[in-house]
Amino acid sequence: MTESLRTPLLFALVAVLIIGTGIFQDWNVALLLLNYGLISAIMALGVNLQWGFAGLFNVGVMGFVALGGLAAVLISMPPVTEAWAEGGARTIGGLLIGAGAIVATIFAQRKFQGRLKLWGTIAVALIGFFLFRAVFDGGVAAVEAVNPAGTGYLGGLNFGGENYKEWGFMALVAWPVGGLIAAGAAWVIGKVALGLRSDYLAIATLGIAEIIIAIMKHEDWLARGVKNVNGLPRPVPYELELQESATFVERANALGFDAVYASNLFTKLLYTGYFAVVLLILLWLAQKALNSPWGRMMRAIRDNEVAAEAMGKDVTARHLQIFVLGSAICGVAGAMMTTLDGQLTPGTYQPLRFTFLIWVMVIVGGSGNNFGAILGGFLIWWLWVQVEPMGLALMNFITAGMPEGSALKEHLLDSAAHMRLFTMGVILLLVLRFSPRGLIPER
Repeated sequence: MTESLRTPLLFALVAVLIIGTGIFQDWNVALLLLNYGLISAIMALGVNLQWGFAGLFNVGVMGFVALGGLAAVLISMPPVTEAWAEGGARTIGGLLIGAGAIVATIFAQRKFQGRLKLWGTIAVALIGFFLFRAVFDGGVAAVEAVNPAGTGYLGGLNFGGENYKEWGFMALVAWPVGGLIAAGAAWVIGKVALGLRSDYLAIATLGIAEIIIAIMKHEDWLARGVKNVNGLPRPVPYELELQESATFVERANALGFDAVYASNLFTKLLYTGYFAVVLLILLWLAQKALNSPWGRMMRAIRDNEVAAEAMGKDVTARHLQIFVLGSAICGVAGAMMTTLDGQLTPGTYQPLRFTFLIWVMVIVGGSGNNFGAILGGFLIWWLWVQVEPMGLALMNFITAGMPEGSALKEHLLDSAAHMRLFTMGVILLLVLRFSPRGLIPER
């Protein structure tokens, strides 16, 4: 089967799966699957940019996704005025001193000579550290003491006051900002880690992702840590507002829908529109990059770094470029996901588990092919959600004739909870055996 025929057929299959979910289960479930599928496709597109274009093995995807989620809080939530008054200036001042201490340490390490280089650098680093902690710790304690059950953090940049939820456009602003924050972190990480060999790069990025998420969990002043931030503004109307609108209720009833059910569908459809626009823009840009001289250079570097370097290409600089771009896309997806959830929950970011899922999306879809990455995002997410209930239904059917209290029956029913990871492993093995370049291979 040719690629020109295979690609639309595979996307048609995904569409049938989502539509079938709506018909046989519920349209709310189908639209929720579609929205998370769009976000997953964007994440897979970012990873495909790094791995498929440049061969960079980044296992720290969830760290950049988490930074995007943090951006959604920092941009769309209102500032906590009392917390800023009590310790905001001191907290920010401490952060600036910490950044200055890092710069001063680097400067000392480069400028000092002989024995002074070692001991002078250590002295500058220690002085900077103690100054940072002396200023920063007091500010953090003051901020976190302000209504810790309700706030206990500095808040964000939404200046809508008590009506901050009406500033839904701030959620849209947070998406590109999430990309910028993730890109900035990727630049710093890339300057340190991109000189490592691929297996060491994987270990380093995984460790850095764990550090990012650990900071988000434990620094309550930043985004409440594991207490979570709830009630984020959204770029679509609230269901209750729609249900109270006589015009909306009248139109929903005219179409044969209950107002409550229709309001849920309508808001999810609006999210679908926003997410689809973002995905199409990123896909267009990724395709332009792939087919440009820059894209051909990146693939040449991926295939043979030594030959590319011999031709005068700056391999490290190009790797840094694409590492930043791919991480920025993951940051945008993270901000979108947090907006859709309406809350930031740092405890749910599990780097090893969900990074594996995104990598399965890229590998199954087709590494190096943007359409393949998007297909993998939709298909694997649908399977991730649906396999467990399907497995439970299968086990109920298999054990229907077994007596109650049977140890085998209980074991089989309990095993349905493991169907997700089992299915992902089986699919990955089948694809690697029969289509090792993915469902839609790179040209």
